[in-house]
Amino acid sequence: MVSGPSGAGKTTILKKFLSEDKDSVFSISYTTRGKRKDEVPGKDYFFTDEEHFMELVKDGGFLEWERVHGHLYGTPKKEIFDALAKGRDIFLDIDVNGAIKVKSAYPDAVLIFIEPPSREELLKRLTLRGEKEIPLRMKRFDEEIEKKEHFQYNVVNDNLQNAFGRFKEIVRRVRERAYGKNNS
Repeated sequence: MVSGPSGAGKTTILKKFLSEDKDSVFSISYTTRGKRKDEVPGKDYFFTDEEHFMELVKDGGFLEWERVHGHLYGTPKKEIFDALAKGRDIFLDIDVNGAIKVKSAYPDAVLIFIEPPSREELLKRLTLRGEKEIPLRMKRFDEEIEKKEHFQYNVVNDNLQNAFGRFKEIVRRVRERAYGKNNS
């Protein structure tokens, strides 16, 4: 699972990795937030309303779910278990609290925390991408940084190419330990 503060670069690193790695699949989360201009429904997220989302919660359809920045996000169980049954590595781009919940329920899950090099750099990134609710996101940043000790690995995204290299090395080492694979 890949997690970290909004604006840290986790989605960028994960998308780059998945474009190169054919042994892995991306877990598409459900969300009640609106679609951003560059997002594709069914590829980036399953966009839904709160009523449908809560029906899925009631039916036990999520591995975990959280309310983040006023919107609901959830990881569908079926997709995760289907990928694992096929022997695929599945990557989740998930909220910090959700990652900790999944790790608690599934101790073999691997958690990678992506963070910006500084609070100031994060503020700059959020501003440049036109993010709304910056004070809320910065408050959440402080809360999430305090929880990074729950993660086995940490990548500081000071430079995208360097962070991507560190991320790939972590995945290679995890696979080597878990499967005897030496994939890059």
